[in-house]
Amino acid sequence: MQKKAWVVSVNMGYGHERAAFGLEDLAYGDIITANSYAGIPESEKKQWLDLRQIYEKISRLQPLPIIGPMAFGAMDYFQRIPDFYPRRDLSHSTIQLKQIYRTIKNGMGKHLVEKLSKRKLPFVSTFFIPAFAAEYYGYPGDIYIVTCDADISRAWVPLDPKKSRIKYFASNGRVVERLKLYGVREENIYLTGFPLPKSSIGGPNATIIKKDLAARICNLDPKGIFTQKYTKVLNDELGPQLCSFKKEHPLTLTFSVGGAGAQHKLGIDILQSLKTKLLRNELHVNLEAGTRKNLADEFTKAAIDLGLKKALKKSIHIHWYADRPTYFRSFNKTLRSSDILWTKPSELSFYAGLGIPIIMAPSIGSQEDFNKRWLETVNAGTPQLDPRYVNEWLFDWINSGGLARFAWNGYVEAPTHGAYRIDNVITGETMNLAELPLIV
Repeated sequence: MQKKAWVVSVNMGYGHERAAFGLEDLAYGDIITANSYAGIPESEKKQWLDLRQIYEKISRLQPLPIIGPMAFGAMDYFQRIPDFYPRRDLSHSTIQLKQIYRTIKNGMGKHLVEKLSKRKLPFVSTFFIPAFAAEYYGYPGDIYIVTCDADISRAWVPLDPKKSRIKYFASNGRVVERLKLYGVREENIYLTGFPLPKSSIGGPNATIIKKDLAARICNLDPKGIFTQKYTKVLNDELGPQLCSFKKEHPLTLTFSVGGAGAQHKLGIDILQSLKTKLLRNELHVNLEAGTRKNLADEFTKAAIDLGLKKALKKSIHIHWYADRPTYFRSFNKTLRSSDILWTKPSELSFYAGLGIPIIMAPSIGSQEDFNKRWLETVNAGTPQLDPRYVNEWLFDWINSGGLARFAWNGYVEAPTHGAYRIDNVITGETMNLAELPLIV
């Protein structure tokens, strides 16, 4: 790979950075965090910090009765995604977008753009503000935005989209169509898919995904209901080794907490309901606290209080990490030996493309409602039922072959090679990849 790019992100939640780390081998040097890079002016750092703290505080309030939904609803109103139908011109700017440009005119992003302009590389951002600033302050190279959800608000598109030179790497077909409604010129849109980590894919032929999925389906279909029905197609795609080898790992459920830490109590509910099976080592549970040690400590205390101390580090694995790069890389490794991912429908919805079924916690925010709809459209995930009875319904879904079906559908229908397609555009390489369908 000859031509590299500036890969720019922000550490607000996990989604934008997770997308950036899918592109880490494309980055010239390290991935740049626009709101905390070395040398950022203190005044600008404070602007970003205030924005991040408001989002995270309101997100953590959301589960609270009355006040939580009211506070989050007010914030979500300004970043809501309008109904797609009927198709119409949605290019008019919004109050939120005008406010974003006011902060840019007041200097947000100027220092970073001037710093990166010294080396004319493609500017690839997984958040819209750095890209807007790059265009506003005359960045000399090409500017790209990587979208991180299955649908996007008007805030992702500049004030005057028809005149803008910003190009988009769209995470799915719905985003392609949405960008057109917002006024983005068609030649500035590339349908790539979300940039999943290459370490979990295995090149154009997805050799790693196929190996992991072959093992996963064995755990998700213990009675062979799904595999017997689709033996030929599974063997043709995954190889004759399907379920013919010794299990590589026990049945494993991974519960992932979002960057704001909301919904972490759901992890405790899962432990409580699965207590008997965990003590018998009938399945393993990973509780992913991200970079929040306080949540990991809370999970550990809850496990002990529930009488699960003996299961810690045996059938219960609680993970937290000191920094985000370590978290993203370790989380990707954890998923490879996981059979089920339980999380809110965030950017992790696209990880269905790795052949892992997703149980969806309640969505937080307009974009997650659309991620949920997309996951259901590709039939790769399903909303959770009452977590108090997960010890019953989870195993009904497994014994019926239902979760194996979700795993297969995710592998077949969801985009897997987003990072490779983005490479093709940036570097001019011509890696042979299947054309993505416009699943909207």
